Amino acid sequence: MSRIEITPGEPLEKALRRFKKKIEREGTLKQLKARKHYEKPSEKKRRKQRTAKSGKSR
Repeated sequence: MSRIEITPGEPLEKALRRFKKKIEREGTLKQLKARKHYEKPSEKKRRKQRTAKSGKSR
C-alpha cells in the first residue's frame, strides 16, 4: 500500500501530484490496468510476440 505524508500547510494538489508519481514509479497503475479485463493466455502470447517484434525493428 502506498502512502505519503502530508505536511501541515501543504496544498492538497501538491500532495496528490506526489502520490500519483509514487504510484507510477511503483508500477501499481500499470498492474491495475492489466488486471482490469481478463486476457486469455493465447491473447497474452500474441501481445508479447507483437511487442517483441516491434522492439527488435528499432
